[in-house]
Amino acid sequence: MTTTPTPLWQPDEKRLNEGQPAAFRARAEQLAGTPLTDYRDLHRWSVTQPEAFWNLVWDFCELRGHKGERVLAPSPVFRHNRWFPDARINMAENLLPRHDTHTALVSIDEGGRRDQISYNDLHVAAGQVAAQLQAAGVEPGDRVAGYMPNRIETVIAALGCAWIGAIWSSCSPDFGVEGVLDRFGQIEPKVLFACDGYQYNGKWIELDERIQALHEKLQPELLIVIPGRGDTSAVRQALNWRDWLAAAGAPPAFAELPFDHPLYILYSSGTTGAPKCIVHGTGGALIQHAKEHRLHGDLGADDVLFYFTTCGWMMWNWLVSGLQTGATLVLYDGNPAYPDATRLFDVIDAEKITHFGTSAKFVQAVEKAGAVPRDSHDLSTLRTLYSTGSPLLHESYDFLYEKVKPDLLVSSISGGTDIISCFALGSPLVPVYRGELQCLGLGLDVAVFNDDGEPVVGEKGELVCRAPFPACPVAFWNDPDEERFHGAYFDRFENVWAHGDYAEIVPHDGHDGLVIHGRSDAVLNPGGVRIGTAEIYRQVETLEEIREAIVVGQQYDGDVRVVLFVVPAEGIELTDELRKKIRTTIRAGASPRHVPAVILTVPEIPRTVSGKIVELAVRDVVHGREVRNRNALANPDALAHFADRPELA
Repeated sequence: MTTTPTPLWQPDEKRLNEGQPAAFRARAEQLAGTPLTDYRDLHRWSVTQPEAFWNLVWDFCELRGHKGERVLAPSPVFRHNRWFPDARINMAENLLPRHDTHTALVSIDEGGRRDQISYNDLHVAAGQVAAQLQAAGVEPGDRVAGYMPNRIETVIAALGCAWIGAIWSSCSPDFGVEGVLDRFGQIEPKVLFACDGYQYNGKWIELDERIQALHEKLQPELLIVIPGRGDTSAVRQALNWRDWLAAAGAPPAFAELPFDHPLYILYSSGTTGAPKCIVHGTGGALIQHAKEHRLHGDLGADDVLFYFTTCGWMMWNWLVSGLQTGATLVLYDGNPAYPDATRLFDVIDAEKITHFGTSAKFVQAVEKAGAVPRDSHDLSTLRTLYSTGSPLLHESYDFLYEKVKPDLLVSSISGGTDIISCFALGSPLVPVYRGELQCLGLGLDVAVFNDDGEPVVGEKGELVCRAPFPACPVAFWNDPDEERFHGAYFDRFENVWAHGDYAEIVPHDGHDGLVIHGRSDAVLNPGGVRIGTAEIYRQVETLEEIREAIVVGQQYDGDVRVVLFVVPAEGIELTDELRKKIRTTIRAGASPRHVPAVILTVPEIPRTVSGKIVELAVRDVVHGREVRNRNALANPDALAHFADRPELA
């Protein structure tokens, strides 16, 4: 007999009846002509009446532009459906909704430097960028690239780019030259913005040589450098940011663009080959982000939004879209745990942050550091904590409610670069349950399919989206026959988006939660039983003796065996006794099939530059296969620790 779990958090009457999510549900109920008594009813209406839903989202979120008469031009082919085909819209215009002295952006680096800019001044600066780009011959559809840290100038450059209809693409400065060329080299930017240095972990990292190399290889028509220290830069053939802006003429009118006009180019991790260049449209990104910020996050003009991200991760684009609400955004550049694990909690208090976003790994790091933020910090303004990047451990939920803030709405969210947004999110309308993402995204027909392509509930399977949605990518760059696009999402199930997550829908009274068990391509299969890697990490990473771990499946003796690599905590050795404790913990918390056949120690785990562990690359090394794109890794030398291990022979 199953027992109903106890919620860790429940919405009070104010949450249920006030705020944007509640107001939207009331508007939707009027349109539906029938009561939408709970979130499941609202979600069902949003996916069975998609045109009515997305039309209401446009109006409710007060998107600026010409909407047109049609909401959808349908096609029998999933990726050929066209949303708002008659619309004309501009992202920059929508992200500059107010013209006053209200603070738009606050920029903080790990050394304590703080800058801010008002909405009025942001509008002026973005208009200067737009005027200068246009004067330099940049036209709609041209690519503009940013090799930049997460700071105010980066947002200004991106807004100026969107203003005239050029396509923005960015990489964070921790990418090496080859990693940047793997990305920008494919899209051939006409303009390159760069910062000549950045600070990380108490050190200043100079970028002059890298920028010079990128300029020689990419040959952009224009190179603008933002000096990281002082007012000048040593980069040859570069225009100085301040001087370049100061020479700007009057800003042009906002370009009126089709809904699907390319806005951003984002990149897949590139760990299994050259990164895919994923093109996202203006309207799809805007309406999806507005929905997520307002209808899932209840973010408003008086709120302060923070997400720890670099400019090489889609969460940066998501964060910037928060401007559409008129809120204040806080940008952070540097190590989030420098000089200690509570650094970002200092920022919450200092900037009065209401919505705070981070990664599941950061939450674990704070917990393992022994911090108790609820005792050391005020946190009175904090209402919502977002987590993504990897599944938030069950124990991390306990930590957040016990050691951070008991009345916090913990929104574990999941989606990705592919949709520049989320398939599953949080909501102030439904409870929070331990280990679960709260709810499925409104307007997204999310399901879990078994191997036969049948929807299942309460069983593990492939996370899919069964119906078209506005944030579907416009295209892949240099993929004229759409072969790579189709192969990425539609090879598994005919005309159904397969996202690549191994997941499980968990039904509750009034809504459905979601559990992510890992990436589908990293699923283990010992004895023919599919096991999500997250199920093993959840057990291992609760042990104080283990700092982090990575698990892969090894082909062995006609089957697959589970191999676990661990990085022990400082001063800890991987003894037979500790191996026994790991196995016992996994067996008790998961199942005997989850228990690794081999447990080995490594000094570090390879990660992408956005911080995600690379199970597929490690699996290739274990099997003696070449890892095709080491440039995608922040620490490619770490792969050597997994090669030629006699224990795996």
